[in-house]
Amino acid sequence: MQRRGIVVFVVAAVAAAIQAGAGAQQPAATAARVLPIRGYLHMIQAGGTNIVASVGRDGVLLVDTGLSQNAEPVLAAIRQLQRELDLREQPLSFGAETRSSVASRNVEAPPKPIRYIINTHAHPESVGGNEKLRLAGRTFTGGNVAGNIADAGEGAAILAHENVAQRMVTPAAGEEAAKSDALPTDTYFNDTMKLSHFFNGEGIQLIHQPAAHTDGDSLVYFRGSDVIAAGDLYSTVTYPVIDRQRGGTINGIVDGLNRILALSIAEFRTEGGTLIVPGQGRLSDSADVAYYRDMVTIIRDRVQAMVEKGMTLAQVKAAKPTADYDPRYGATSGRWTTDMFVEATYVTLGGKK
Repeated sequence: MQRRGIVVFVVAAVAAAIQAGAGAQQPAATAARVLPIRGYLHMIQAGGTNIVASVGRDGVLLVDTGLSQNAEPVLAAIRQLQRELDLREQPLSFGAETRSSVASRNVEAPPKPIRYIINTHAHPESVGGNEKLRLAGRTFTGGNVAGNIADAGEGAAILAHENVAQRMVTPAAGEEAAKSDALPTDTYFNDTMKLSHFFNGEGIQLIHQPAAHTDGDSLVYFRGSDVIAAGDLYSTVTYPVIDRQRGGTINGIVDGLNRILALSIAEFRTEGGTLIVPGQGRLSDSADVAYYRDMVTIIRDRVQAMVEKGMTLAQVKAAKPTADYDPRYGATSGRWTTDMFVEATYVTLGGKK
């Protein structure tokens, strides 16, 4: 089936909520932009975060749910994709033998529901919209249970590595534990987990990458479409975020990027072929990931050499091991700065402050 490109913009809420007791203003919701990837796969961009949506005949599967304040625009974007899917796949009618009744022509079939959500890690940009998007969906089951169990308030199934569930239940100091409806319903603890059946025409595999961005990172591999959702293990706009509180390390980041490249097959000379969706930034191929991997490896090796010389953190920062990459990836303010990246790299390589 030939697919046409779709770009959808969803108007977001204007008002911003005030965090209770904190005195800080929560960012307002932002517009959700939808970009086609391949087949039934789309990339939804909202608030700087990328969400992968498989929207097809079997329903909707999401990789990550974005920040909580963007859940409504993301849900509206999903609904729009569902409506456009229904229009594209309506059967053509020719002649009296395929003629429908007046009633059937005026009854709009309900869209296929959100059935699965996969969280690549435990940060708010991955799990923030879990509760709203999960309750907007349904879990289908079989065996001794017939139909769906949405009436029990279950909603969509949420899949993640077990460390994600642990981090959500026992958050870092100063953070709140996740609500029960936002928690994973199914977790895995081995190296990989496969969805038990084809979904929208393809196999889907979760691959655990330990001690990388966090200790619970999952790569999500859409095997038929040849697309990998990398979560925050890979970005095209910042240095990799290393969450030391949640078990992240620089060597785990390098290993994770190498794993993406091991799974990828280029169409020609590292261009095209397998597509990779970063946690932030633009859709990529293996050449983009290889460039990013080389950058991270070079900086890692520079800092490692400084650690082995016994240099302090202050001395390492003064030496500016990231200087040649700062125009592309560096930041002096915001959620993740160059100094924070250098410090995380230094400490996880064994440096002593």
